[in-house]
Amino acid sequence: MILPIHARGAGFWLAAATITAIVMFSCTGEVIMSAAMKSLGDLDKIRARRGLAGVLRAVLTCPLFFAGLAFLTLAFFALLFALNRMPLGLVAPVSASLPLVVNAVAAKFFLKENVDHRRWAAAVLVCIGVYLMAH
Repeated sequence: MILPIHARGAGFWLAAATITAIVMFSCTGEVIMSAAMKSLGDLDKIRARRGLAGVLRAVLTCPLFFAGLAFLTLAFFALLFALNRMPLGLVAPVSASLPLVVNAVAAKFFLKENVDHRRWAAAVLVCIGVYLMAH
């Protein structure tokens, strides 16, 4: 059953909460997964020294990897819920574009990555595109 999305109605708040959950779970999972991969180091070097079993051991003993995987799993199921309950025209553009913007902010402030002007411009252009699609 697809819920109608009316401003300030129950469907609106469900849509807002579900989309927020998708974006937050997805971005949290991606940031944690990135931190896990940085903590592991270069997997090619691990494979060269200890083989595939060493790579598997390194990844499977990293708690950050499983935390990131848990958040990405929650994001996936939140997306499935949203696709089941809300119009595709609402869910698809927002769930595809907002994580890009939030990931850029998270990369800058949480992971201390160098986010250059091209990535910020891409985030702004995606937001403009979603706005144009909505109107």
